[in-house]
Amino acid sequence: MKRLTMPSAAIAMVSFASSTWARDYYELVAEGYRWAIVNGPYACTTESGVQRITGHRTDAIELQMVEGLEAYYLIPGSIAHVVRSDPATGMSEIRLVGIATPLWTYSRFLSKRPIQNIYGVIETPENSGLIANENLGLIPIPGEAPDKRAVKGGTEASMHSSRVATIGILKGENP
Repeated sequence: MKRLTMPSAAIAMVSFASSTWARDYYELVAEGYRWAIVNGPYACTTESGVQRITGHRTDAIELQMVEGLEAYYLIPGSIAHVVRSDPATGMSEIRLVGIATPLWTYSRFLSKRPIQNIYGVIETPENSGLIANENLGLIPIPGEAPDKRAVKGGTEASMHSSRVATIGILKGENP
């Protein structure tokens, strides 16, 4: 009898925990949050930029657009907030952490299902720095201008690590 009770309790606890997590992610999706599923310079300042980088992508075009701040890298698992979607073109206007201007990307490059980032963490608006968590407060990021802020706690280190990893990827280094 005890053997049946323990597995049943464990299954009930896991089911409850997973449904709680799933509900939280469904709420984020309902608020317009998505996770990147591609790795590359597929977020651009204009819709035509997205068509250009995906249509006839060459190293020269990619370099020109990234250096000209017309294209930004999407990294799998990074969270984005969809500002609006254009079903006619299949594109979405999004906001990413650390980029002040809204960007465009194909909606198919974004998932409604949570995706783990390169550190094995599922990003949320609070832990990515996309929005501030009032319960945690704000502190300056070391080495950056005082007006740039991050959330207190483990997030500051993870945001710094994400920035370092992104810079390394842009320079062609392996994380």
